[in-house]
Amino acid sequence: MPRVLISDKLSPAAVQIFKDRGIETDVKVGLAPDELKAIVGAYDGLAIRSNTKVTAEILAAATNLKVVGRAGIGVDNVDVPAATARGVVVMNTPFGNSITTAEHAIALMFALARDIAQANASTHAGKWEKSKFMGVELTNKTLGVVGCGNIGSIVADRAIGLHMKVIAYDPFLSQERAKDLGIEKVELDELLTRADFITLHTPLTEATRNLIDAKALAKTRKGVRIINCARGGLVNEADLKAAIDAGQVAGAAFDVFAEEPAKANILFGSDKVICTPHLGASTTEAQENVALQVAEQMSDYLLTGAVTNALNIPSVSAEDAPKLRPYMTLAHQLGSFAGQITEHGLKAVSVAYEGQVAELNTKPLTALLLEGLLKPFVETVNMVNAPVIAKDREIAITETKNEKCGDYHTLITLTVTTDQRSRSVAGTLFGGDKPRIVAIKEIPIEAELGPNMLYVTNNDKPGFIGRLGTTLGEAGVNIATFHLGRSEAGGNAIALIRVDQPLTEALLDKVRAIPNVVQAKALRF
Repeated sequence: MPRVLISDKLSPAAVQIFKDRGIETDVKVGLAPDELKAIVGAYDGLAIRSNTKVTAEILAAATNLKVVGRAGIGVDNVDVPAATARGVVVMNTPFGNSITTAEHAIALMFALARDIAQANASTHAGKWEKSKFMGVELTNKTLGVVGCGNIGSIVADRAIGLHMKVIAYDPFLSQERAKDLGIEKVELDELLTRADFITLHTPLTEATRNLIDAKALAKTRKGVRIINCARGGLVNEADLKAAIDAGQVAGAAFDVFAEEPAKANILFGSDKVICTPHLGASTTEAQENVALQVAEQMSDYLLTGAVTNALNIPSVSAEDAPKLRPYMTLAHQLGSFAGQITEHGLKAVSVAYEGQVAELNTKPLTALLLEGLLKPFVETVNMVNAPVIAKDREIAITETKNEKCGDYHTLITLTVTTDQRSRSVAGTLFGGDKPRIVAIKEIPIEAELGPNMLYVTNNDKPGFIGRLGTTLGEAGVNIATFHLGRSEAGGNAIALIRVDQPLTEALLDKVRAIPNVVQAKALRF
């Protein structure tokens, strides 16, 4: 039974989801880092919000951990590269609080346009400064959306409903998607020069850090108003304060800050800045939604292998997981076979999917192929970190798909290139779910792999099979299955033999001494 630790406050309904799915669940909120480090190794899953810091040190102690689930969109508190290196899936819930965050951005835009916060404070103080708070209408104004993904597109939709003109900068936004949204796609410089309001909805990365700095602010329309409900650090706060003081920026509304909790900030105290304490996702509905969503996602992964909203592994839906399962076994076997017979440094890996398998989500299959391939060289590899390890070793990976069938209704062919040669191995499914090797080095052969296998390459000469059988028999090794293939009569030949026990190195040396044997390898699956 999988075990999950919930280290931040989640809805009781989310806890019940884990328990109803048969997952042993412990709720321990407010753990100090040393306390978490001491117990995390006993768990398969860790469910968090923003308080728990999943550092490389914590992950090193999490010897059994398979998944970290963040109830929310931001994973700033998770060392994702370290998790990936250790083969831990990191999931978030990017959709559960999207509407809430988008609504908060719209609310801040209204408040900024009409000086709501400042007028409220003034009126509570017994003043009646009606002429002081002269605002602007949103109707017919241009809203510049930086980052038009899930949340940004909702903001754009709401703004269009307010009769605003919406322009958006997002390198991943297609013209077709922009047209569907009813907005105009522009480059960042154009957005800066045209927008009356700018709202940010992009992740914080090295590429986006300080995206709005003094240089960008100098390009903006005088009197622009800026809203940030995304991530602190997207806007250089000191540069923004200077632009506000200079009159270039009319005002700003921030829900996020470069350092949080923000007890002090250069923007605080300005009557042209509205600040809220990271409330973007803080509604009853959103908190419930993300908690339930992360519980379902983690449960699905631990129980069925379905992967949803993962940041470091291809997604596999609960619907696709059963379809992929037999292919996953086949992919791992192909990779493992190639890895065990490879004796030189890997340079490139090519995977070709043909027929029915090409219609599926093949990214997880490629990850499993790489896991099997790299296992003889990297003990800690798994399907999560295999692509990263391959990249670090400068192994080129290519993947092709062809939905047309050849000789088989479904076929996976793995080609491995080393600094010495290229060789391939191909496999299919028989009976719908039974993996079979059908070609090695383009030599046809049909073989089912078992726990202990003997792989032999040889010159096709009379008497070889008898000598091999005698050698195994004299060593007391029982043969379960014996599969043969050859390129042509008298040419290159291969034998793939399933045996009932592991083979010793001494016995392999005897096999290698048989005339016409080129290579003999013991394989384990």
